[in-house]
Amino acid sequence: RAGTPEVTAAEIDAGAAIDRACRDLGFFLISGHGVDPALLATLDDAAREFFARPDREKAAIAMALGGRAWRGWFPEGGELTAGRPDRKEGLYFGAGLPADDPRVASGTPLHGPNLFPAEPEALAPAVLAWMDAMTALGHALVRGVAIGLGLPPGWFDAHLTADPTVLFRIFRYPPHPAADEGWGVAEHTDYGLLTVLAHDGTPGLQVRSSTGTWIDVPAVDGTFVVNLGDMLERMTGGRYLSTPHRVRHGGGTRDRLSFPFFFDPGWDAEILPVPDAALTGPVREVDRWDDASVHTWSGTYGDYLTAKGAKVCPALTDHLAPEPPPA
Repeated sequence: RAGTPEVTAAEIDAGAAIDRACRDLGFFLISGHGVDPALLATLDDAAREFFARPDREKAAIAMALGGRAWRGWFPEGGELTAGRPDRKEGLYFGAGLPADDPRVASGTPLHGPNLFPAEPEALAPAVLAWMDAMTALGHALVRGVAIGLGLPPGWFDAHLTADPTVLFRIFRYPPHPAADEGWGVAEHTDYGLLTVLAHDGTPGLQVRSSTGTWIDVPAVDGTFVVNLGDMLERMTGGRYLSTPHRVRHGGGTRDRLSFPFFFDPGWDAEILPVPDAALTGPVREVDRWDDASVHTWSGTYGDYLTAKGAKVCPALTDHLAPEPPPA
């Protein structure tokens, strides 16, 4: 309640605004987030320096070398969305875990060390500083989501995100002629709870409304885009939306960089509905891009993420498959 030590009046207002956005569209912009803009500037500079290098140099940290950890670089066309190659290249990072961590030792997919290039040296510290800032912001955002749903403010951290699955990507979208029908990334939804997307100020992101209309998301300086993933739609029974989105970079000569950070449930968390008291309001029925339903699926978040990831980079599917039992 407002005025108690647990929740301030400002948090009540913010939670209500988040709730409206989650029900209406599944996307919103945030400002006043407290993240130092110098962190993004440093990250952008280092990423551009890396992507400008020849592919043979970048291949020193190719994703195939990351194995089951699912980390490293992939070239343009190295990812698929809805079975079609994306027009982007990128870098995958996550929580850096040593080889003796129990999850790594047991072969848990998407767990392990990061791969960083020798040059530019600035990239590794910039990535780690950004991930720390985004993780803190993710905890603050799920607090706002809980307040908006009328749940205790710490509900998500108590049930799903005490040890969140955190993944970070840096994507480079090269410009293409305006008449080119290819997409940097085609229509899709994200898989987890919340994605916090930083950008370089270049537009190109579009989201699909419940009426099927595509809406351009403005690239407002100093703001982050936040969008909902499939798990939050599932947990709210369709009251919150995991909105389809896509990217086209069709103008100018400068590469478009984006920096999506995924703040998701713990790997072993079973994804169940939020308490009934929070399940109020209309349920939206939206045709999904993949003809799948997040409501008929059941299991842990790790199960869901592994299955989805195997479709994005099929050449690396063997790394994500369960390891065979010892002979």
